[in-house]
Amino acid sequence: MSFEEISHTADVKIRAHAPTLEALFTDAFLALMQVVYGNDRKEGTIKEIQLKADNIETLICDFLSEVLFIAEVEGLVFSRTEITIKDLHLTAILYGESFDPVRHSSGTEVKGISYSGLVIRKNANGYMLDILFDV
Repeated sequence: MSFEEISHTADVKIRAHAPTLEALFTDAFLALMQVVYGNDRKEGTIKEIQLKADNIETLICDFLSEVLFIAEVEGLVFSRTEITIKDLHLTAILYGESFDPVRHSSGTEVKGISYSGLVIRKNANGYMLDILFDV
C-alpha cells in the first residue's frame, strides 16, 4: 500500500502513489476500507463489479462509490481487490466478509466520494492521486 492521509479541515483527503492505474485504484480502495472499517478485515465473500466511464476521474469516483454502496447495502467489509482496467472499462473482484460491529466500528463514516480536489497525475514513476472522502 502506498497511500497517506493528508490534513484536511472537514473531510478525509488521501494521496496515493502507484506504478499502474490498477495499483492506484487498489490503493484508493484500501484507503477507503481502512478509513471506514479499520485494519481488521478478512475474506470469505467475493463480489464482482464492472464499470465504464468517459474519463479516469469519473471511473475512480464511480468505482469507490460503488464499493461504498455495496458495503453499506449488503453489509460487507472488503479486505482486498483485484482490478483490471482497459479502455476506461474496470472489472474488480472484491474479497471481504460480513460487517461485524465489534471489529469494524472503529473507523469514520464516509458519506461519499468527492470530485472536489480530485487529481490524477501521471509521471515517469507512475501515477499520483489526491481524493476526498466526504465524512
